[in-house]
Amino acid sequence: MSEHVETHNFETETRKILDLVVKSLYSDRAVFLRELISNASDALDRARYSSLQREDLRQSEGELRIELLVDEEARTLTVRDNGIGMTREQAIQHLGTIAHSGTRAFLQAAEEGSDLEGLIGQFGVGFYAAFMVSERIVVETLSAEPDAEPVRWETSCDDSYSVAPGSRETRGTDVVLYLGEAEDEFLQDWRIKELVQRYSDFVSFPVMQGEDQLNRGKALWTSTPADVSDEDYDDFYRHVSGDWAGPLTRVHFSSDAPMQFHALLFVPATRPMDMDYPDGRMGVRLYSRRVMILEEARDLLPRYLRFLRGVVESDDLDLNVSRELLQQTPQAAGLRKQVVKRVLRKLDELARTEPETYTKLWEAFGSALKEGVHEDAANREALAKLLRYPTTTGDERRSLQQVVDAMPEDQDTIWYLTGLELDRMRKSPLLERFRKRGWEVVLMDDPVDEWVVMHLQEFAGKKLESAARGEVDEPEQEEDPIALAAREQAKPLIDHLAQLLDGEVKAVRVSGRLTDSPSVLVDDESGLGSNLERILRSANREVPASQRVLEINAEHPIVKNLARMYDQGRTAMVEPLAWLLLDHARLAEGEIKDPAAMVGRLQKVMLQATLPTHVELGLPVEPAAAAPLVETPVVETPVVETPVVVTPVVETPVVETPVVEVPVVETPAVEEPVGEA
Repeated sequence: MSEHVETHNFETETRKILDLVVKSLYSDRAVFLRELISNASDALDRARYSSLQREDLRQSEGELRIELLVDEEARTLTVRDNGIGMTREQAIQHLGTIAHSGTRAFLQAAEEGSDLEGLIGQFGVGFYAAFMVSERIVVETLSAEPDAEPVRWETSCDDSYSVAPGSRETRGTDVVLYLGEAEDEFLQDWRIKELVQRYSDFVSFPVMQGEDQLNRGKALWTSTPADVSDEDYDDFYRHVSGDWAGPLTRVHFSSDAPMQFHALLFVPATRPMDMDYPDGRMGVRLYSRRVMILEEARDLLPRYLRFLRGVVESDDLDLNVSRELLQQTPQAAGLRKQVVKRVLRKLDELARTEPETYTKLWEAFGSALKEGVHEDAANREALAKLLRYPTTTGDERRSLQQVVDAMPEDQDTIWYLTGLELDRMRKSPLLERFRKRGWEVVLMDDPVDEWVVMHLQEFAGKKLESAARGEVDEPEQEEDPIALAAREQAKPLIDHLAQLLDGEVKAVRVSGRLTDSPSVLVDDESGLGSNLERILRSANREVPASQRVLEINAEHPIVKNLARMYDQGRTAMVEPLAWLLLDHARLAEGEIKDPAAMVGRLQKVMLQATLPTHVELGLPVEPAAAAPLVETPVVETPVVETPVVVTPVVETPVVETPVVEVPVVETPAVEEPVGEA
């Protein structure tokens, strides 16, 4: 055996990179153990593969394994494997030179302030994480090559290292860390076990500490689903999530093309409390070669799938020097694309085959999935299939496809109504004409639905339109002579209302959507929706004021009476009632802009309704006052459809007519009220 000892100084650039590794690249010093176990696992993999190719290699003693040895007195932690080992030349190349193919480029980029993620995958410096916790490092190794000699590589974690003949007699490598004074935690058995189970629990080879195996070893996600029991799945879920309630459902799949990966993901039975926090947990772990790379792979899945828990593993990814961040490469983007596509496909299958389970999933996580319609244009169609909403047909949540399938022949649009209170939406006057025609309307009571309908313009070839926006055409009204006559009669009143309410509403028009109510407010076709305005204002966002359109039901008795009163010139009585039409529309939405003004208008109308009549006063009954205000068959007594028709008319000139004899009422004389009502 050669006694040759070589001492080398780290080059200036290499020293700078070591400083960068120690001080900047790792956010958690404890990852050094993960890196060393990962290197040991790689060495074991290479040994297993090489032994299948060559018979002359030095064989290992016992099963392939990784051992962790702690010596508290010597303050050492040793990571030992019986893998492929290293020759003298390999030790110098792999341990003595950092990023030998790109050191200068790496430093230049760092000095220029470039994002280090742009250089990930180019520098194999995982071993140097040990410099963070060590005062001295000794590596004893023996290559599997039949003619190799043992090698000892050593550094005091300063500017130099040495290479000398080693003492190891069996194939493999020992990495001995002489820990610093502040690193007592890594001499504790419990801490070593915790780190192994956190980062290296599913390494393919046993990780031993004495007689105890610290890792599980079996990567459940690489198994065929048919070979895994429900108990194993539930146990694995509890292990990766910390949730002892058990999962609602799971998604387990693998792919070989276009990327090789495995995924085992779970949907929790209940909504995590921190799910909507910006810094809430993202529960999917990323593994590569059975070693955990990221405990929270935030870039692996879109935020709208943040409720998933589990594991994704791929060996095709480029990783940065610390293995802590995904590189934004085509491989990473491809993995994300494939995982998302497979997850959405599985959820759609669950919705079709297990509707009760999917209903529970939707109730807990539907609001998150809706975010994807806004955020993920590439998967918008797949996400639209997963949407579930109550409708005007009942309380059951229905898919958009069910709504389309149930459409009558004369309906070619998916109508929806957004709001904040489902019960109020069901009673909204906006839906009257839709109910009459038998058209189903989708009810959206989640604030995020406003963003859904912004980006989901159609589904299954049917446009989505708001029942609260624009005009609704009603063919039946165009053919009904009574409806046409009512509309014609209401035109002067509509014009008057437009002038009277100018500044309060953008326009006043005859409604095609009302059947039972006299009035309703609708959103202007080009304006911001009223529901969205409320949502933004509740979030303290400044929203420009937008006026809405007041629609009037020309066939409603109140409107007919008002139209006749206006034709007769009784504008003083029309005005407070006209304002009450606007109040009525606002009240139907649960919102009154000026309650005090509305109370004043109600008092004025109540006063008119409670004034004594001519008959009660023993005065002549004037035809103008006694005539009914709506066209009805003549009966013994005039039929008045609303209370407003019995009020005395004071501004109409007295017409000479025969005096009608009436009984004398024994009450004090009351003067007829004078002046405008």
